[in-house]
Order: sequence, then C-alpha cells, then structure tokens
Amino acid sequence: MGVATEVQGEARQPARLLIALRPVAFVAVLLFVWQIAAARHPDQLLPGPVAVVHGIVELLRQGLLLKYAVASLFRVTWGFLLAAVMAVPLGLAIGWYRRAELAINPLLQIFRPISPLAWIPIAILWFGVGDLAAIFLIFVGCFFPLLLTAMSAVHNVPATYIDAGRNFGLSTSDFVLRVLYPAVIPQLITGCRITLGIAWLVVVAAEMISVNSGLGFLIIDARNAGNRYDLVIAGMVIIGLIGLLLDLGMRQMERVKSVRWSYAGE
Repeated sequence: MGVATEVQGEARQPARLLIALRPVAFVAVLLFVWQIAAARHPDQLLPGPVAVVHGIVELLRQGLLLKYAVASLFRVTWGFLLAAVMAVPLGLAIGWYRRAELAINPLLQIFRPISPLAWIPIAILWFGVGDLAAIFLIFVGCFFPLLLTAMSAVHNVPATYIDAGRNFGLSTSDFVLRVLYPAVIPQLITGCRITLGIAWLVVVAAEMISVNSGLGFLIIDARNAGNRYDLVIAGMVIIGLIGLLLDLGMRQMERVKSVRWSYAGE
C-alpha cells in the first residue's frame, strides 16, 4: 500500500509542475507576441519588452528606480497606517452602537463616493506640493473603505459569539479583546488587502500632480522629457510588480495561526 502511494505521488509531481508553469508560459507567449508586434510596427505601438528591460536597467544605473520606489512606499505606508489607526477603531465603535451608525451613516454615504483625486486641490491648498499632500490623498482614499469594512465586520459577528461572551460575564475590555477583535480580524485583513491596492493606485495619481518624486512622477516626467515611452512602460511594470508583492505580503497575514480558522474552508 505504501509503495503504491509513493508511485502515485511521483506520478503527480510532473502534472503539478506543468500546472505551476502554465502562468509562466502564458506570460512568455504574451511577451513574445508583444515583442514581434513592436518590431514590425516600431512607430505605431509601444516599445517592446526588450526596450522596457533596457529602460529598467537605465533607471537602476542612475539610482532612480530605488529612490522613486522608496518614495512611493513611504507615502503609501504613512497614508495607509494613519487611515487604519483612525478608521478601524472608529468603524468598530460605529458598527457596534446602532444609534451612532444611524447618526453618522448619511454623512458617510455623502463623502464615500467622492474620488480621492477630487481632493487634490484641497490637499495642495492645505499642505502645498510635497509628501504631506500625497499622504493626505492616500489617507482619504483608504479611510472610508476601512471604516465601512470595520462596520461590516461588526455586523457579521455571529450572535453565538456575542451571547457566549455575555454569558461568561466578560468586562467591556475583555469582551473587545477576546471576542470582538478575534471575530472581525479575518474580514479586516481582507479589507486591508483591497484598501492597500487602492492606496497604491492613489499614490501614483497623486505623484503625477503634487510631488516631484516617486513612480507616478517618473511616468509623467518620462513622458514630458522627450517621449521616453520605454521608461513610461518600465515605471508601469515596476508599479505592477510592487503592487503584487504588497498583496502577497498582506495575504501572508491570513496564515497567522490566530486567524487561520476563518480561511479553513477556502
């Protein structure tokens, strides 16, 4: 029986390898087609993958790639963290107290649909052109999604958890720490993943207008400085890769032992 199981396991390994290589092969085919199309019509299409790689190498040699990536990550980190620190506790409190939600919800529904980019003139008026303006825009873009996620997380806490906590006679602080937070954290992690993507989108747009550094500035500067579309696409590729890494980092939080129970069925 053990030998048969080992043979089956060995037979499955090549199949698993082929499944894992499918995305890589698909991307390779797309890059090949892109390169061929760019080579046949160099004046009508965007630069090919080879030109983009040369652009990335040029940015690395000049030290601009690391400098601009760090600047963008700095703004995203502060804007996202400030929004999380303020929005999550406030959202949990509003979601828990029904009267507070009824009073504040109309105001939230007014401000929530406003695009963070609509705040750009106000951000520049209040903070000038610089990091603070970009951080404020990221904060605005993250605050309302995190607030609504926290409110929804409280609403979705099973009644059995609440009843159990009350039956054990837990104090308010113990109830929050031992019942409420463990119940809402899995949904908060999902909301943070989505909101971090929003923050990464906002910072790129903000850097095209309100600052003179960062990956967004790199794209608009490359466009204005002689139509360097190879650097434009290079900046877009770097933005996508960093966004992917940020999402993978957030997904690792789902593997934390204290919240893994919520994803057992996935």
